[in-house]
Amino acid sequence: MSAVSTVVVVTWRGRDHITACLDGLRAQKSPHRTIIVDNASDDGTAELISGHEVVRLPRNRGYAGGLAAVLDMVDTPYVAWLNDDAAPDPSWLAELESALAGEPEAAAATSSILLTDGSTQSVGVALTADGHGRDVVLAGREVFGFCGGAALLRTDVLRAVGGVPASFFCYYEDTDTAWRLRLAGHRVISVGPARVRHRHGASSRPGSALFHRWNERNRLLMLLRCAPASVAVTQLAKFLAITAMLPFRKNVPDAANFRLGLRLRVLAEVLLRLPVTLVQRLRIRTTLPRGRVWQEWAGR
Repeated sequence: MSAVSTVVVVTWRGRDHITACLDGLRAQKSPHRTIIVDNASDDGTAELISGHEVVRLPRNRGYAGGLAAVLDMVDTPYVAWLNDDAAPDPSWLAELESALAGEPEAAAATSSILLTDGSTQSVGVALTADGHGRDVVLAGREVFGFCGGAALLRTDVLRAVGGVPASFFCYYEDTDTAWRLRLAGHRVISVGPARVRHRHGASSRPGSALFHRWNERNRLLMLLRCAPASVAVTQLAKFLAITAMLPFRKNVPDAANFRLGLRLRVLAEVLLRLPVTLVQRLRIRTTLPRGRVWQEWAGR
């Protein structure tokens, strides 16, 4: 039986956790191709994965950059995104493939992502009232978006809606992609039996300054690219107003995303990218109006 899916695993300094991921892929019931994108690891990861199909990048381009780097190499109907610190159950890929085959209007299928203690991290992504992408642990069959740590997408549709936003580096590349799928009239489904075990934080540092910088910046860029103009402008203005008031506030939350320097850097990066982002906005296919997608999904 020929493979219908290519699984892309992006790694950077993944020596301590990627083996479990690759063991899980080796045990899959569904035949598939695996491409490992090595973001210039310098910790021995390259030697550990040398027996696999590897694309080694000259520098660390992040999760989004790694996915984008090999999209043109994918020659199967489906492409899976899988974190290098996620170990899939043997039926994971088969469950996702079966779900997409049975629902032709769906362009992406998201997994049940479980933490190492067995609790649920995500069964999909919701769109909040202020435009954040938020993992949900309870959901029906259809969700706004997918968690990019373990998902399956139709390759031709992903290419048609603009591929992966490589410049995001990491975080929000999945919610941005879900936005563009929705705008093009496609659905995203949650597949409960498709399970992976995720060592959350093994390949990144949630809560760190870099984490908050990428999250804050990419949320704003995503809204400027995809959301109704009124929403994007409102959220950018809100971010600017909170930043401007920080020096005068008492009891500022002790979190990296409330540090003045970080927020000023986010604003600088967003403004620097604004011309390109607005051009990208004009190029996004909008079979459905942006306002309709927002009204249907924001705040649910």
